[in-house]
Amino acid sequence: MADTPVRTEQQLELPMPDRAEAVWRQWAQRAWQWWLPQPTVLYDRVLLWLAFCLIAIGLVMVSSASFPVGERLTGNPFHFVTRHAIYVLLGLALLVVCVQVPVRWWYNGSGLLLLLAMALLVLVSVIGHEVNGAKRWIKIGPLTLQVAEIAKLFFVLYIASYLTRRVDQVQENLRGFIKPLIVLALFAGLLLMQPDFGSLVVMTAIVVGMLFLAGARLWQFFAILITFAVVITLLIIQTPYRMRRIVSFLDPWQDPFGSGYQLTQSLMAFGRGDWFGQGLGNSIQKLQYLPEAHTDFIMAVVGEELGFIGILVILVLAFALVLRALQLGRAALQVNQQFGGFVAYGIGIWFAFQAMVNIGAAAGLLPTKGLTLPLVSYGGTSLLISCVALGLLMRIDYEYRVSQIKVAPRRVNTKLGGQA
Repeated sequence: MADTPVRTEQQLELPMPDRAEAVWRQWAQRAWQWWLPQPTVLYDRVLLWLAFCLIAIGLVMVSSASFPVGERLTGNPFHFVTRHAIYVLLGLALLVVCVQVPVRWWYNGSGLLLLLAMALLVLVSVIGHEVNGAKRWIKIGPLTLQVAEIAKLFFVLYIASYLTRRVDQVQENLRGFIKPLIVLALFAGLLLMQPDFGSLVVMTAIVVGMLFLAGARLWQFFAILITFAVVITLLIIQTPYRMRRIVSFLDPWQDPFGSGYQLTQSLMAFGRGDWFGQGLGNSIQKLQYLPEAHTDFIMAVVGEELGFIGILVILVLAFALVLRALQLGRAALQVNQQFGGFVAYGIGIWFAFQAMVNIGAAAGLLPTKGLTLPLVSYGGTSLLISCVALGLLMRIDYEYRVSQIKVAPRRVNTKLGGQA
């Protein structure tokens, strides 16, 4: 009779709960290893995959949400899908180009880029294309350029360059703290001429967040927050349509076919979605019920078709992308790459705040502001500028990784007096 083989401890089958725990730990360990920077790779694979996932989800959801409005406005249900796909290709091309541009070039040109942004904002108020009473776009052939999106990026670059040169003044005296706020005030005047209150709120969040991360004193930080809160409240009270938005946000069912129409339709879309949604393409609200379904309220269509799980996936991807940008900013500052670090901070704050406002407005948690969801919503200029920002992050990460490479010293053969 043959001897019974002896089974080692690793070969013994674990009970079901222990086996599930072991599998979970293995997957968690793999995910953590994937998240950690790889020293042998000169680019951030995690950041790239997060961006690609959001862009792919955006392309699919814009396709689903824009068919009815494309058919109604142009007679071609694929009109917006085709344009969005073209913008995706152009955006990826810009990302590749920006990865090749040294960070130093953006630092040296930050002042000129700021002046260019202001000139474009002045130009759009003169020759801008008007939609629903707002002049925010410049038509260049078949393309429509939203100047405020460009201004956000150039504003981040200028504030980052200012903090690189004057971070000591920002931390030590009030004058250094006030100077970037004067630039913000100039942008505020130009944006309110369009009017584009949403972009102004985003820029305000960017500058306040960057000043806070740069080490501004807490009393200055809270003073500016209170001042901005008072100014924004006055702007809302003095403008009737902004006041109607606030009232409809507080109780959209009070006027469900008037000022609260968008929000009530959006809430109904979320309600129909439940946990797992009605299925991709099966949204009812996008069939001429929910205005701007493929732009400002695309998350309502996601909620209706993909449910809470679909919304959760987008939230996790967006949060991970923002967290990656903030981690990159911290790492760059630790190796004295101040401009790159502050730019990464600014882009992270920008993406986080704009995503929060877009999703919060669609869910009825914040007033409607007309801001796109970065990398997901339909909007050519927003997508292109977001890809440029991603290219900047990739370049900052590349230069950080190159700075961390340590070259081994040469060994000298003392017997022969030469190199080994």
